[in-house]
Amino acid sequence: MLRVVVCVSGGGTNLQAIIDGIARGAVCNTEIVKVVSNNPGAYALERAKRAGIEGVCVSPKKYESRELFEDALLGCVEEAAPDLIVLAGFMVKVPEKMIKRYENRIINVHPALIPAFSGTGYYGLRVHEAALARGVKITGATVHFVNEDMDAGPIIMQKAVEVYDGDTPEVLQKRVMEEAEWVILPWCINLIAAGQVKVENGRVTVVE
Repeated sequence: MLRVVVCVSGGGTNLQAIIDGIARGAVCNTEIVKVVSNNPGAYALERAKRAGIEGVCVSPKKYESRELFEDALLGCVEEAAPDLIVLAGFMVKVPEKMIKRYENRIINVHPALIPAFSGTGYYGLRVHEAALARGVKITGATVHFVNEDMDAGPIIMQKAVEVYDGDTPEVLQKRVMEEAEWVILPWCINLIAAGQVKVENGRVTVVE
């Protein structure tokens, strides 16, 4: 059984997609053992409660330094003994010590086709605002492993989504979530649980 910790900051729609995927059998041999948020008001914590999953808030506002916060965050995650950490709209830079501790065991979903509209400053609605400003015809979502560089880890899967005339950032964000993020994130977790994802020389191979 793949033990998963999901880290979230907001509404938790990607968390819900994982919960639903497990419930309907699309994500096999997987258990969400803890949901961690940096935001005490995150609706994702309510989603966790409703699903019978432990939800914990580790807020940086409660710690005197960034280092103390990062130690607390890592400690909270380690208590759950996860096999995989999933960043599902987690608006916190993952501590380097956590990345080293869980090398190739942290994945993130990003609302664009990396390397487009990714890296520092590209998060949430800003990604879709940038895509529309550039006039791209295709955008999408990417699931990738997390390394020390922002949005630069090995790519596991991508899914394209069309951009239409008249799209607003909010409309495009919703389409990307529905057609890409909520599809490929559970899919990737299922592949990892099945032992089908291999990382070699910074590239991902999905094996049968």
